[in-house]
Amino acid sequence: MTEMALNAQQMTRSFAYSGMDLPDIGAGLSVDEVRETYSATYPELLTATVEGPEIRGNRLVYTFKRSAGAKG
Repeated sequence: MTEMALNAQQMTRSFAYSGMDLPDIGAGLSVDEVRETYSATYPELLTATVEGPEIRGNRLVYTFKRSAGAKG
C-alpha cells in the first residue's frame, strides 16, 4: 500500500464584483457583513446576491452579483 502525505493549506477569502477583486476586510466578518461594508462604496451591493465560494488556488472567492431589475 502506498502512503500519500497530506498538506493542509490555509485558504483565504476574497470577493469579486464587476471584474474587480476585492480583498477580505475582516476574517471575523460574515460574507453578508463584508457585502454590507463594501456597499458604502458600491451601493448596488445592498441588493446583490452572493455566489460561491469558488476555489481558485489557495483562495475561496465569493462573487457579488447585481440583482437584475428595471431602473426607474
